[in-house]
Amino acid sequence: MIGAELAGELLRTLSQGSPWLWLSVLLLPACLYFLSATFGTASQRRHRRYQRQALRVLSRLPQLRDDAARITYLRKVDPYVFEEVLLTAFLRQGNRIKRNASYSGDGGKDGQVWVNGQRWLIQAKRFAGNIQAQHVRDFGALVRQEHCHGFFVHTGRTGDVSRDVLDAYPEIALLSGGRLLKLLSGDAGWQTRDR
Repeated sequence: MIGAELAGELLRTLSQGSPWLWLSVLLLPACLYFLSATFGTASQRRHRRYQRQALRVLSRLPQLRDDAARITYLRKVDPYVFEEVLLTAFLRQGNRIKRNASYSGDGGKDGQVWVNGQRWLIQAKRFAGNIQAQHVRDFGALVRQEHCHGFFVHTGRTGDVSRDVLDAYPEIALLSGGRLLKLLSGDAGWQTRDR
């Protein structure tokens, strides 16, 4: 009842107002829709910004003096931009990708890629030191739960314990060091499995 009274009062006020008031009331939803469609949500804008930064990272890598400098540079990149770098590199090689709707709360999936028709989950770790074996275990459990394959991608070092865990999950491929740099440079040789 109160809502109906308020609506009636609003209509009476508008009917006594100028045509410009009516026009602004009618155009407001259209303007809001246009702004939303043009600029998107904050999350969509953030995704576009990170994707643009990923393109800059990929164009910067070949300019660096050697592979050590490239890995050092990647370690300094924003973690979300690093995820976009990987997805963009896969896309550039003709693979279908799927980006997550959000960067946080992704359940251990930093994206997905289809290579030769097979679905692969991506776990991206931008580390300087050794990767943690527990991260590999968690990702392995996720890959098995999803009944697919996975790329564990990192910029750090793979210690013996992590290598043992990787051996327990043959559905996970490790992408690090030279193999990672081959992927990012567009070299198809990254697909050669070298644990």
